[in-house]
Amino acid sequence: MSEPSSDVANARRRLLLGAGALAAAASVATPSLAQSSPTRTRAMRSNARRFIRRSATPPSPPLAALALNHMGFGPRPGDIAAFNALGANDTARLTAYVDQQLNPLAIVDSEVAARLSAAGFATLNKSRTQLWTDHHASGPVWSDRIRPIVETERATFIRAIYTKRQLFELMAAFWHNHFNVYAWEFWIAPQWVYYDRDVIRANALGNFRTLLEQVAQSTAMLYYLDNYTSTAGGPNENFARELFELHTLGAENYLGVMRQQDVPLDGQGNPIGYVDDDVFEATRCFTGWTYADGNNPDDLDDGSFYYRADWHDRFQKTVLGTFIPSNQGDLQDGMTVLDALAAHPGTGRHIARKLCQRLISDSPPETIVQAAAAEFTASWQAPDQIARTLRVILLSNEFRTTFGEKIKRPFEHTVSAMRAVDADFPFLVDTGQGGDDVNDSNGFFNRFDDAGQDLFSWRSPDGFPDLREDWESISPRVASWRLLNWLVTVEADGNSLRLDAVGQTPAGVRSANALADFWIDRLLGYPMDSAERAEIVEFMAQGRNPDFDLPLDADDDTQERLQAMVALIFMSPAFLWR
Repeated sequence: MSEPSSDVANARRRLLLGAGALAAAASVATPSLAQSSPTRTRAMRSNARRFIRRSATPPSPPLAALALNHMGFGPRPGDIAAFNALGANDTARLTAYVDQQLNPLAIVDSEVAARLSAAGFATLNKSRTQLWTDHHASGPVWSDRIRPIVETERATFIRAIYTKRQLFELMAAFWHNHFNVYAWEFWIAPQWVYYDRDVIRANALGNFRTLLEQVAQSTAMLYYLDNYTSTAGGPNENFARELFELHTLGAENYLGVMRQQDVPLDGQGNPIGYVDDDVFEATRCFTGWTYADGNNPDDLDDGSFYYRADWHDRFQKTVLGTFIPSNQGDLQDGMTVLDALAAHPGTGRHIARKLCQRLISDSPPETIVQAAAAEFTASWQAPDQIARTLRVILLSNEFRTTFGEKIKRPFEHTVSAMRAVDADFPFLVDTGQGGDDVNDSNGFFNRFDDAGQDLFSWRSPDGFPDLREDWESISPRVASWRLLNWLVTVEADGNSLRLDAVGQTPAGVRSANALADFWIDRLLGYPMDSAERAEIVEFMAQGRNPDFDLPLDADDDTQERLQAMVALIFMSPAFLWR
């Protein structure tokens, strides 16, 4: 393709200006939202000016578009029609779709398998011991040491973009964020495939208590929160503190420095919250929980979970009103704590609220939070506890009727755009051989990371923020827009575009009005606000009659303008709403 003309170059400059105008006019923000409970969000703020705000939210789209955007990363071509074919009415369709998504193993996902295979990943099927041996114990060069995290990062994009198991992928991302670990550490990167595959993904729709234990015993979490060094003589409370404050009960159930015996009880005899002494006592319960790095009595050096009884504080403790006697069997003190936390109603409320915030809105109605919390707590020992809780949320009236109270974070924004336009992108790992495909992948991640949500890279244990106000600033929005604008122009071998807007436009669609309407429907699945649509049409028409056919088949400038128009729709407020 030839160099852009000055006309198209000016149009591209207008692309970002136009997107900014759309964002300013329609806004992707709301007035400040009252928090129903205290939170500990280390918000990602920017000094850039905020987008102009408006109080109104957009009308709800058809249920198919709402569900596919809330339960996953947005529709691919054909997904809305497939959803609508599931039943005679919205209730039947949603129920059938939820049932499908909660049984991911029954969904054939051959495209993902083929793309993962074609990418040539070398670490995704290695065992925990193989990962440790090959990427740590052997003293590899840095590129080989971090290959498990690099390949997991790329595989995450492949799965999110191409999988039919959308809810499963959304929940894998949710639990990664909930049990956040900064993955690019010297000791953590080699084991990241294990943490992603065997801890997070293996339990994403299963039992929270099982997930909690496997997280606690993973090399990644043991190292990240320093529990691998915790001994009776030198206890480290980092893990226990985050276990209470982030992973289970949450900051809303923290009662400060009150004495344990003074904490009020709920109707079931549970302490209504936790105090500092609960954290201190729990810290003692997890002493001796470490991993095998060759510095242990058995000289194991395989990265597996390892319990050192000689490091454990064996004396009595009390946690959340539960008396733990001295000299219990190996691991029993810690298991007792995990049981008490998993069964506590406060944990149910904390997890339910976070799930509703992810799936519905930043301030979900208390009715659905309490309903989900009741299911979560009642089924805390069920193997499908998480799936049961999700079913309550996803089939609720609150889920069906709430839209536009969240915006897409950079990962969701990028993935939903690539799904909507049926992108073809390999996400290869650089093996040192070079090549255009690898350069595409490197260029993609260089741009994506600028948006502020580079995967597995949030350094503090609270995870990426999930409130709209944390992603409204110009910095993440402009970086996302630049990435998407790049994606509609980057070419693979043979000069085929990764997001081929021209090739996917039907032959009879040529006027500015027709092109805008086709691509708005293709990318959103429903009509755009009239004012936003007018901006799109005006951009494509460039002062010409919007009903006249444009020379799309023969003119490079028109083709480039169409590509830019598609990127402009990606940048519109309509595409950012969740």
